[in-house]
Amino acid sequence: MVRQPSEMKGYNLYKAGPHPLTAVRPLNASDYRPPVLLRSGHLQSAWPTLFRKVELAEPQEETITTPDDDFLKLDWYRQGSSRLAILSHGLEGHSRRPYMVGLARALLQDGWDVLTWNFRSCGGVMNKQPRYYHSGATCDLARVVEHGLAQGYDTLYLGGFSMGGNLTLLYLAEQGEQVASAIAGAATFSVPCDLAGSAHVLAQPSRRVYMKRFLTDLQVKMEEKSRRYPDLIDVAGFDQIRNFQQFDDRYTAPLHGFRDAEDYWARCSALPRLKDIRVPALMVNAVDDPFLSRNCFPQARSVLGAHVQVETPKWGGHVGFVELARDGYYWSERRAVAHARMVTDRSPDLQAAG
Repeated sequence: MVRQPSEMKGYNLYKAGPHPLTAVRPLNASDYRPPVLLRSGHLQSAWPTLFRKVELAEPQEETITTPDDDFLKLDWYRQGSSRLAILSHGLEGHSRRPYMVGLARALLQDGWDVLTWNFRSCGGVMNKQPRYYHSGATCDLARVVEHGLAQGYDTLYLGGFSMGGNLTLLYLAEQGEQVASAIAGAATFSVPCDLAGSAHVLAQPSRRVYMKRFLTDLQVKMEEKSRRYPDLIDVAGFDQIRNFQQFDDRYTAPLHGFRDAEDYWARCSALPRLKDIRVPALMVNAVDDPFLSRNCFPQARSVLGAHVQVETPKWGGHVGFVELARDGYYWSERRAVAHARMVTDRSPDLQAAG
C-alpha cells in the first residue's frame, strides 16, 4: 500500500448532498472575472488545494481489471440517469481531488451520473504491474469508457483536468471516426497538450515549488515500485532529479516503451492530434497558467480541426478558475455544464450567484 496523496490527508471531502446549481447561461472565456485578489496564476493554482472542501455523498467504489492483469479503481455517483460523465484527474492527482468532486457535484446537479477514476498507482493503492500511468495511456481510459458503456447509458460525456485533459483529447483523437456514438463531447481544463513545452516551463527556476511537489510524490511511488521490482526500477540517486526530462528519461520512457523523454512527449502530446477529434471538444487554458507553454493555446483551425474549441481566459491559473459564489461552484464547473448541455441539445442557462 502506497502513502495516500498528501491532499487526501486530514479531512473528508464528502459529507453531504450537493448544493443547488444556480441558473446557467452559455459562458465563454470573457465571462470569467475573479476577485482582484485571485488575479494571479500562482494563487489560483494553489487556492483550491489549500482552501476548498467540496461536500458530496460518498461514492460507490468499484475495481475493474485491465487486459494486462492490472486494475483501475473507480468512484461512482449514481442517481439513475441515462447520461454518464467520466472524469479524469491530473498528474499525481486522484478521483477525490476538489476539482474532480467539484465538477462531479455540478454534473450530478444537472442530472448526470458521474464516474471518476484513478490512474494506475493513484488514489492511495499501488497497481500490480511495473508500469504506472502517463499522459498517453489511453488504453486505460478506453477501458473505463468501455465499462461505462456496458452499464447501458445512452449518452457519455468526458471531462479532464491537466494531464487528464491531454489524455481525454488524445483518446478522442485516436478514436477518430470510430468514436462510440454515445460519446457526445468533452470539456478539458488546464491541458498541457504540448508536453515537451510544458515540461520545459516547469523546469524553470520560478516553477521550482511545483516541480518539487511532483517529484516528492513521484519519489514515494518509485521507491515502492523499486521494492516490488528491484531488477527493473532503481531509485538510487533519485534526489538528483530536478525536472521531468530527467524523471521521464529514467522512469516513464523505459517502463512504457518509449525511447526517451522526448519520444514520450512527442508521441503522447494531444496537440498534433486535435484535428482528428470527431466530437465537440472544449479545451480551456488560462493565459496565466504557470504550467503551460505558448503552444498550449492553439487557435488555427488547421491545428484544431472542425470539432475542437479553445478558450483562453485571462485568469484561472492551473486547474483554478476559482469563484467565491454563494452556491460554491467554480467557473470551470459552470462552463463544463454549459458545454455538456449544448452538445446534448439541452438549453443552457448558467449564471453565478454573486
